[in-house]
This record gives sequence, C-alpha cells and structure tokens, in this order.
Amino acid sequence: MLQIFYGDYKGEDYISAPDIFFDNVYEDEWITDELSVRMIKDVDGSDVKGPNLIDSPFLGPIPPRTLSGGVKTLILIQNDPAHVFNASACGNNCARWLLEIGKKKDVRVRLGYLMDFGDGPFEIKVLNTDRVCTCLKELDEEVILKKLV
Repeated sequence: MLQIFYGDYKGEDYISAPDIFFDNVYEDEWITDELSVRMIKDVDGSDVKGPNLIDSPFLGPIPPRTLSGGVKTLILIQNDPAHVFNASACGNNCARWLLEIGKKKDVRVRLGYLMDFGDGPFEIKVLNTDRVCTCLKELDEEVILKKLV
C-alpha cells in the first residue's frame, strides 16, 4: 500500500534529494526493469535502449543520470524499500505510478503538497493520522482539515 507522510519528515531513513541520491546509487538493472521502462516512457517520453542509454525526444541520447527527478524518484521507490523518499520531486504525472507501486508492495514517501491521484478508487494510508483514504476527496479532506500541508 502507498503510505504518505505529509509535511516535514525527520526520520534517519529520509532522502530529501532523491535526484542526487539516485545518481550515486542506481544499478543498471533498475533502468532496464519492465516497470522502469514503462515509467520512463510515460513520465519522460523517453525510450530505454539499454542500462546506460536512453533516447529522449528532447535531449537525444542520454544516460540515466539525465532522467527527470520525478522518474528517478519513482525508480528509487520501486527498488529501495529501506528509505523514505521525498515524492515532492514528482509531479502529478507520477501519481499513477506511485499507486501502481503501492499495489505491489508497501512503500512510504513524503509529500509536501496535495498530489492529484485521480478520480478512481485507491488505498493510501496517511502516516500522520494512520487513516486509509480510498478516494481523492477523502485524501484531500484528511490532509487539509488536519492541516498536514
């Protein structure tokens, strides 16, 4: 299940700058993983050609370090369950992927804003309050009424 902490997270397991962290820890197989290939295509519009070559429609051939901060954060969340990542590096175009990863395993992230998770039903646990929200209206009300952001 996707678990979100809203506001300032202070845990020792917190990575506030996932973009920089990714550049120093990613592994080749993370890039060529089927889910990563799909996320890179959807979020960045780029095609993975190999572990060290991505074809960007805007930049041409790029290494993984040149991917967007959002897709780097998603790849970290998928592959590094030991850390809580700052998902504020992700835009709304990453929301569906956070939900998809959360359907497969428990993941914890930190958000500093109300991400648009869409109209469909979902399960997101708000770690600040331990409430499980099942739709965007419930989630937004929980975050706003409890003044979490």
